[in-house]
Amino acid sequence: MSNTRPEITDAIIDPALVLLAYRSGIFPMADHRDDPEVFWVEPKRRGILPLDGVHCSHSLARTLRRGRFRITCNAAFEQVVEACAAPRMTESGETWISHRIAATYARLHAMGHAHSVECWMKDDSGEERLVGGLYGVGFDRVFCGESMFSRVSEASKVALCWLVVALRLGGVELLDCQFITPHLASLGAIEISQKRYLALLREAQRAPDQLGEGASPPLSSLTAGNVGGGGAASAGPLTGAPLPAAFGALEAALKSSGLSSSPGNFIAQSLTQTS
Repeated sequence: MSNTRPEITDAIIDPALVLLAYRSGIFPMADHRDDPEVFWVEPKRRGILPLDGVHCSHSLARTLRRGRFRITCNAAFEQVVEACAAPRMTESGETWISHRIAATYARLHAMGHAHSVECWMKDDSGEERLVGGLYGVGFDRVFCGESMFSRVSEASKVALCWLVVALRLGGVELLDCQFITPHLASLGAIEISQKRYLALLREAQRAPDQLGEGASPPLSSLTAGNVGGGGAASAGPLTGAPLPAAFGALEAALKSSGLSSSPGNFIAQSLTQTS
């Protein structure tokens, strides 16, 4: 059997259509890896992870504080997507992340709309390897998580913890999980109606001049000097898509707190104070 990847250069889904779908509460899936077709999903029940309600267990907090992993953003997007496609098997033995979908998200990533969080760890030889991560689509104050993977115990949970803290610092309001799984439920994910989800989605897409008093500022107004207490030197405006800007806010907060050398302690503290 040939392992040659099928030609997909001209087969991607129109990125504008994909973004419109996400903004409308809809997302694409496929029946199997080589499926040239996609179907559009609007679940009756929607999974979300409340950013102020993440459950960080004692064991997960210990893992974060130990600093076993190095976490990055957008350092290996296509590797993360491929890793997510491999283990996400349905009962039929197929993944919903088709080659066409993977190529579409690679294009969205190149356009600045799709992002990844990577979890790295050194092996016995001292070589660093990718052991966990996640990817999704970001816009306005929304991040839609697509999939996650783990090759080492708790690696994907650590990546998700970093994601949550970064999104909170970046002013993001809605973290969409699409469907509830036991893994996500253990971290505090909840299920809501699609109607409620659409209301939250509209709220998180409101214009900056519609933000109420005390609401998180838009990402374009955040600077490294005014995030996390203001102790860091200004690095200019954090512009761009939500996740890279949010990680910029997290880096600034780490510098302000003096915990740049032990970021896992900062992540654990941020989550255990609110969980």
